[in-house]
Amino acid sequence: MIHGQRIDLNLFVVFDAIYRAGGVTRAAEKLHLTQPAISHALGRLRVLFDDALFVRQGHAMVPTPVARSIVDPVRRALRVLEATVTDTSRFDPAEAHKHLVLGLHESLEATVLPGVMRRLIEQAPFIDVTAMPVERRRLEALLADGTLDLALDVLLPLSGDVLHRPVVQDRLVVVVRRDHPEIGAGLDLATYLRQQHISVTSRRRGSGAVDAELARLGLTRRIRLRGQYYFAACRVVSETDLLLTMPEYDALLCSRAFGNRILPLPIEMAPIEVHLYWHVSTDKDPANQWMRQELVRAFEA
Repeated sequence: MIHGQRIDLNLFVVFDAIYRAGGVTRAAEKLHLTQPAISHALGRLRVLFDDALFVRQGHAMVPTPVARSIVDPVRRALRVLEATVTDTSRFDPAEAHKHLVLGLHESLEATVLPGVMRRLIEQAPFIDVTAMPVERRRLEALLADGTLDLALDVLLPLSGDVLHRPVVQDRLVVVVRRDHPEIGAGLDLATYLRQQHISVTSRRRGSGAVDAELARLGLTRRIRLRGQYYFAACRVVSETDLLLTMPEYDALLCSRAFGNRILPLPIEMAPIEVHLYWHVSTDKDPANQWMRQELVRAFEA
């Protein structure tokens, strides 16, 4: 229980650092403070919350249930404060020191990051970027606690705490090797269904959007290979008679490397709309705003 005294907000910066680092020593290194100073702050936090907050297990400081219950609100509050005290009009990417984490699928890494990094190297020498996979079930929590700054994915049913905007519409196409013996100038549905296919998916089993639409029409196709990455699948296509159905944006990129043909998908499918996501607490953050602009620009190039 927090008592009715004045609260030093710096204590919550220490709390977050210990939580992330898993120990007092590493938190001190991260904050450029002495270990006794961190220990003293932790002592004050323990009095404030009437809880140990962190207990030692081996070489690590493990958060208590109370610590786990307050970490997300604390992080959201710190991010709001940081955005509030930063003057957006003075943000200069050439001088800003930031580390931004983007949630991207593998295919979007290949299409988006080259252009974004060219711009950052030219204009923002002290802004570093980490790209990590999107975990759709945890996307809102990862944006809320600051693990992710931004994410790109299809339209998802998230709460109003996550803001988003569409950045590009894509469509599904079929990738085939250039000398495929059964496919001429075009590809009709009967020929498509006679072939064996590659399905790129993160799931070990279950059908994707194409198979769901075929099932609705009373049709099926043979999935010969389930893979994880479009680039690898495009190489398999270039050396076999397997067909790959994938987003056109990615197919155009991969075709440069392998010389595969790109043909229209012979069934009607709704377009794929990619959205850019960020948490409401970072909406006014100048670095987040600037990176959002750069990501949008990458799709417009």
